Amino acid sequence: MSTTDKTPAEAAHRTEDPAAGQREDEQEHAHGAAGAQLSTAPLEDGPAAPVGIGVLGWARWFWRQLTSMRVALILLFLLSLGSIPGSLIPQTQVDAMKVEAWKDTHEAWVPVAEKLQLFDVYSSVWFSAIYILLFVSLIGCIVPRTWQFVGQLSGRPPGAPKRLDRLPAYTTWRTDKAAEEVLAHARTLLGGRRFRTEAAGNSVAAEKGYLREAGNLAFHIALIVLLVAFATGQLFKSEGGKLVLRGKGFSNTLTQYDDFKYGSLFDSDDLPPFSFTLDRFDAEYERTGPQKGTAREFKAYVTYSEGPDGAAKKAEIEVNRPLEVDGSKVYLLGHGYAPVVSVTDATGKVVYKDAVPMLPFDSNLSSSGAVKVTDGYRNPAGEKEQLGFNAMFVPTFAGDGKGTMFSQFPSLEFPVLALSAYHGSLGVDSGLPQNVYQLNTSKMQEFKDADGGLFKQKMRPGESMTLPGGAGTVKFEGIERWATFQVSQQPGNSLALGGAIVAIAGLSASLFIRRRRIWVRAVTGKDGVTVVEMAGLGRSESAKLPEELAVLSATLHEQAPSAPPPVEAEEGERG
Repeated sequence: MSTTDKTPAEAAHRTEDPAAGQREDEQEHAHGAAGAQLSTAPLEDGPAAPVGIGVLGWARWFWRQLTSMRVALILLFLLSLGSIPGSLIPQTQVDAMKVEAWKDTHEAWVPVAEKLQLFDVYSSVWFSAIYILLFVSLIGCIVPRTWQFVGQLSGRPPGAPKRLDRLPAYTTWRTDKAAEEVLAHARTLLGGRRFRTEAAGNSVAAEKGYLREAGNLAFHIALIVLLVAFATGQLFKSEGGKLVLRGKGFSNTLTQYDDFKYGSLFDSDDLPPFSFTLDRFDAEYERTGPQKGTAREFKAYVTYSEGPDGAAKKAEIEVNRPLEVDGSKVYLLGHGYAPVVSVTDATGKVVYKDAVPMLPFDSNLSSSGAVKVTDGYRNPAGEKEQLGFNAMFVPTFAGDGKGTMFSQFPSLEFPVLALSAYHGSLGVDSGLPQNVYQLNTSKMQEFKDADGGLFKQKMRPGESMTLPGGAGTVKFEGIERWATFQVSQQPGNSLALGGAIVAIAGLSASLFIRRRRIWVRAVTGKDGVTVVEMAGLGRSESAKLPEELAVLSATLHEQAPSAPPPVEAEEGERG
């Protein structure tokens, strides 16, 4: 049976024949010419510029190289590579104390790091240069492609090539239907499948998959949006942490923060005015099974108000469920215990009474801290002095002789506070910053016990310890709870989220949508029989194109069925 007698679905999947190699050059030329018409990407210049083109020519060559997609990808790689030092080396704007500690540890590398601006990577000259060049490169890539794409949208599908049988997907059959009727059916069929159609002479041209290039452009535009969002976030961001005791409050001013980091264009006047009070903090833990002690729920109950005269409102803050106030988000980060300690001097005067936050160092909230009595204390000789206590707190103590000073459970089952006492100078008057959770004993002396060792004692709530030599007493009054909050203002987050969504949608469109063209030609011969040809061409080779052509041709074949073979052919086959 000849190829003209094959069904459309069979003919759409052609196999190679011995003469295919002889026609290879012709087919490649035809495929290349037709495929080039499908592309909306501008042609990239070669890497070398012509000799003797002058300053203007070199500037034009440099611009073309900068705005090529190859250079854009190189700059994107360099940007990600340049971010690595910012992750490995402490940054001044994030934590200046860590930067100083790093310098002390790596003294030999400090001159090199300072010259390369590795302590301020994201505001350095070289990182900014890469960032700006990438921004310009992406814009230079997108603008001409956008205009070309707009021109493609307003254009019409090109006419059918002269030799449809040279295209990758092809089928043909003979029918008794008139050519005009076949073409009308073809145009209706292709239009119903959302092809853009154009009739010209004895053929119908159809094209589909414009959203592929639209997705490609959307993806690159989204990259620009992400760059803008990143720059906005880095320049205008602010982020601070605050430890708040139960019953205490916080006001969103710069002096209220325990630590604060911000962008180079941030202004303290940009902090939205709001305040909140920590009314209560609840935590629940698993009590049995292998997950014993694992947190089930953390929840902070707060009362907040917006502005200086805002009405008080109740809210609950949980992990990953922040409180949003006037563009800022208040996150719950952690929690712990604060033993309430009072100190009485040798005269019986209460010189100190406060809740002392302890920092947890394990999952069962075993905590450490320091009690510092800076003012008002007088020793038995009547001299002014300062007291300091290294403190260890466990919410559930195993009991004397049943283990070390480590908590057995996070809840307050059997709380114990252990203190070791010192007297002298805490060094707080030197003007140098100190860690409030650590005690500097370099200028202090130990209180000695009866055996001449460091005086220390464990206490339960309500118990007291008497300092040696009548120096006073320390009482464990009770226990408060504290929670740490992070107040974050990221002006570029919404823009970044929108850019990320568009980037994913555009990338999906560019990967899964196929740009292809279908041509249908119908010519009625002198014998009244119409020869129908269908062919397809895709932007890239795809096994789905012959399948799609087979489905389309089979549907059109139902409207224009094959004509019976000529009588001579039937007799020849019987002979």
